[in-house]
Parts: sequence; C-alpha cells; structure tokens
Amino acid sequence: MAKQYWIVTYGCQMNVHESEKIAGILRARGYEQGAREEDADIIVFNTCCIRENAENHAYGNIGALKKLKKSRPGLLIAVGGCMTQQEGAAQKLRKKFPFVDIVFGTHNLEDLGALLDRKEGSKKAVVDVWGKEGEIREEDFSFRSSYPNGWVNIMYGCNNFCTYCIVPYVRGRERSRDPEHVIAEVNGLLDRGYKEITLLGQNVNSYGNDRGGEFTFPQLLHKICERDGKYRIRFMTSNPKDFGEELVRAIAEHEQICNLVHLPVQAGSDRVLRLMNRKYTASEYLKKVELLRKFVPDCQVTSDIMVGFPTETEEDFQATLALVKEAKFCTAFTFVYSPRSGTKAAEMEGQISEEVKKERIMRLVELVNTQTREQSVLYRGKTIEILCEDYDAKKGLYLGRDEYGRMGYFKSDRDRIGEFVKMRVSETSGVSLAGEAFE
Repeated sequence: MAKQYWIVTYGCQMNVHESEKIAGILRARGYEQGAREEDADIIVFNTCCIRENAENHAYGNIGALKKLKKSRPGLLIAVGGCMTQQEGAAQKLRKKFPFVDIVFGTHNLEDLGALLDRKEGSKKAVVDVWGKEGEIREEDFSFRSSYPNGWVNIMYGCNNFCTYCIVPYVRGRERSRDPEHVIAEVNGLLDRGYKEITLLGQNVNSYGNDRGGEFTFPQLLHKICERDGKYRIRFMTSNPKDFGEELVRAIAEHEQICNLVHLPVQAGSDRVLRLMNRKYTASEYLKKVELLRKFVPDCQVTSDIMVGFPTETEEDFQATLALVKEAKFCTAFTFVYSPRSGTKAAEMEGQISEEVKKERIMRLVELVNTQTREQSVLYRGKTIEILCEDYDAKKGLYLGRDEYGRMGYFKSDRDRIGEFVKMRVSETSGVSLAGEAFE
C-alpha cells in the first residue's frame, strides 16, 4: 500500500497553488492523497501569517497532533509557508512543538523532497528556512487538484511595504517569471482541458518591473490571449497605484479576460491610506474604477476593505463607507486590522479597541451585503454562462461561477464539470444563484 499524505492549507489562492506543488513533490516520492488526516504517513501544514486568525488556527491544529504523533511515532509532520518565514518563527515553532519533524519556508518550498531525504533515518528535526529568496525555478511539478480551474504564478514577492502587511518580509522582493515560461504553462493547462486560468502575484500590475520593464503585465495578457478557443483568464491581485489605462484596454480588447477586477482599496480615508503607505488617495482610486467602467461598461469590481487601522476615527470609517457606496462593489472581502509583528503599523500608537473594531466591521459587512443582494436581484430571469466546476452531493446540484464570480447551482442528469453551461436564473441568495441549465 502506498504511503499517504495530508496537506492542510491556510490563506489565499497562492497558497492553494503552492499546496498543489507540495502534493506534486510528495507524489513524485510515492505518496498518495489520503482519505483521512489520521491515516496519513505525512501531514504538511502550508501556513499563512497575513491574518492573525490564520496563524493562531495553524498553531492550534499543529498542537492537536501531539497525541497522534505519540501513538504513531513514524508519522512525519512538516510545517512550511509564510508563518515559518517570519524572523524567529522556526525556532519558536520547534520549541513549542518539538514533535514537528520538518520546518521549511516560502523560499525553499521546492526543496521539500530533499528535506524528506535528510530526515529519513535521522531522529533530529530538519529545519531549513532560507533568509533570502533564491532564483525562480521554472519547472511545473504541481499535482493539480482544482480542475477546470488552473493557477499560474507569474511573479513572487512584493515591493510595496504597506505598513500593515508582512508579505514583503516573508515572500521577499518582486521576482517576475520569464514570460515564455508563463505562456507555456498557461497553454499546457489549456491543452489538458483546463477552462479557466488565474494568474497570480502579490501585485500583478508590477509584473516585469524587476526585469527592466521591457515586458509588462498588459503585454503578457495580450500574448496569452493570442490563443484561440473558449477559455477564461483571471488575475489577482492588482494594486490600485499601478492600475492604469494600458491594463484596462487589454481587458476591454480580449473576451477571454473576465470582466471582473479585484482591486483592493483597504480604506476610504486619505489620512488612513497615507498611514498604510498605499500611495493613492480615495479619489484617485475611484477615478481608476471610473476608467475601468468607461472602457468596460459591464465590468464589476471586488475589493479588500479593512477596519480598525491604528488611529482610525469615526470620520475615517465614514469615508470608507462612502467609498463603498460610490464604488458599487459587487462584493468585498472585509476584515478587522490585526497587528503583525515586524510591520510598522504594529508599532503605531492609537491602536483601536476590539469593541470599536467589532462594531465597525458589523456596519461595513451589512453595507457590503446589502449592495451584493441588490445586485444579485438583477440576475433574476436572466440567462448567464457559468463554468461548471463541482458537484454538491448533499444538495444534488452542480455548481460553477459566471465571469463575475457569482456561484450558480443547477440540476443535471449528467456530469457537467468542465463545461460552460447556460443557466436561466430563477433564485438569488447573496452571491449565489440558482436556476435551470440548458443542454
């Protein structure tokens, strides 16, 4: 019987794709995906430290394995990802959980196989977290598990140093992949039947800057979309400070690029945006949204919005609410600011109380949800196209997203996963839609 692996993933789509890389490494060494964590021969935690909750959740789940490790000494436990890349985190992890066998970072994820070799036959833990990012390794060894959706990194790291964000410290500086390798990977996925490709980067708009700016992100989109056929292209994330007309024109020109842009604003107060080091004002952000809708009238926008940043006043918060109303986001990811050790914001005076943050996030969520419901109602009676990506056995329904990210549910007598499906919407609930599919 083959050895089994179990991967626990925290965080964003980038981490989801990196877990596919981890799975590829393990499968190359004879492991297979296990059905239960309890039966696995190796458990790998791919951690995130962007939010305090994700980090605490990871620590809790690692600690919960102490009994399992004691009952099965041969079980290997490996911890990697952003959390371990923080200064001193690997040592803290080993001290807190001495039963962890392997600790690795974001910069040497590809070396997990070699770390397994080092651990084999040794009683000592293997701790290998690089302090500095290495060269990009272009080979794609991922075991893809998200068909018909494919994730493709186009760059790594970030140069922006927003004062609340730990990413530049744990992911390193911006490094762009060779465009030829990116295009080849995208085409390879499309050749294998994948229908939707999401291009990933901490700030995709900065793609190519570290390579002299000779090949920009819009140029990359143009090259990718030269391929004929029915498929979708998405990308995330775009920093508003670098979002401009060249990119907007690329979205407008190519029908393969989804008319949905994730453009994190974070706050609506210019004072708070300056403290965050976001390098744009609220009015500048709204002008970018206006520019996008000028060239792509049916384009929709999602965003990230934070409440409770240090010194945020009620007036600042009201400015955020006003921006949300004016931007008319189709939905937004809302969250409460939490200090991340090592960032400038964590050292700022004027930290906001948990009570105030809780009250503000509730008001923000209510506004965002209201706008989302109002836009969902407009779907009723319309026919949309969704890419079917899964089957919900409990509901007995297939599901997939339209180009704007709305989830649609429908019945079918045959497997529709991987197909573009026309669906007439009869019911709406939040961001979810339901209706009747056409053959």
